[in-house]
Amino acid sequence: MTDASTDRFPNLHVVEHPLVEHKLTLMREVSTPVAQFRQLVREVAMLLAYEVTHDLPLDEVEIETPLMPMRARKLSGKKLCLVSILRAGNGLLEGMLDLMPSARVGHVGLYRDPKTLIPVEYYYKVPHDIDEREVIVVDPMLATANSAVAAVSRVKEDGPPNIRIVCLLAAPEGVERFHDAHPDVPVYTAALDEALNEKGYIVPGLGDAGDRIYGTK
Repeated sequence: MTDASTDRFPNLHVVEHPLVEHKLTLMREVSTPVAQFRQLVREVAMLLAYEVTHDLPLDEVEIETPLMPMRARKLSGKKLCLVSILRAGNGLLEGMLDLMPSARVGHVGLYRDPKTLIPVEYYYKVPHDIDEREVIVVDPMLATANSAVAAVSRVKEDGPPNIRIVCLLAAPEGVERFHDAHPDVPVYTAALDEALNEKGYIVPGLGDAGDRIYGTK
C-alpha cells in the first residue's frame, strides 16, 4: 500500500497493488456485465479489507498445535463492525465478510437528493455494543462525500473507539469535504480520480456503482 497522504489530504490512503488496479480497470469498462462487475467489487473489497485492517491490535494467547503448545497472536477485543451505506455499500460489504466472516454488521440508509445532493437518512441499525468495536464504514464512491460525512457523523453518535472508511473510488472534492468534517477518520480507496462532473459523479469513474452492481440501469 502506498500512503497517498499529502498536506491537503492527510487522511487519505490509496491502495496501489497490481491486482487492485487490474480489477478496477475491468470495473471501469462500460462493457463489463453485471455479474462480472459484482464479482469484481467483491474481490476488490477483500483486497481493500486486507489493507485497512493491517494495524488491528493483537493479543498473545496459548494454543496447542498438533505437535506442541505455543504462544501465538490473535485479534484483540471484540470483533470488527462493518457499516454499509445502503444500497451500494452492500457490494463491498459482501467481499469484506468473505475475509472477516465473524464481523458484526450495521447499515445506514441514505439517498442523495438529485437536486441538492444532500443525503437523506431513512434507516439506521447497528450492533448495540458498537461503542466497543472498531468500525469500518463501506461505500463504493466518495464523490461529493455528503453521504459519507452524514453516515460517519451518525455512527460517531454511538461512540465507537475508532472509525475508518473504505471506498472503491474517491474524488479530490470528496476527500477534501470528508477531511474537513472528519479529520480523525482515515480514508482507504483503490484510486483517487480526477474530479466531479456537473452532476456530482466521479470522472473518469465507473458510473453509478449501485446501478452497475444490481443491474438497475
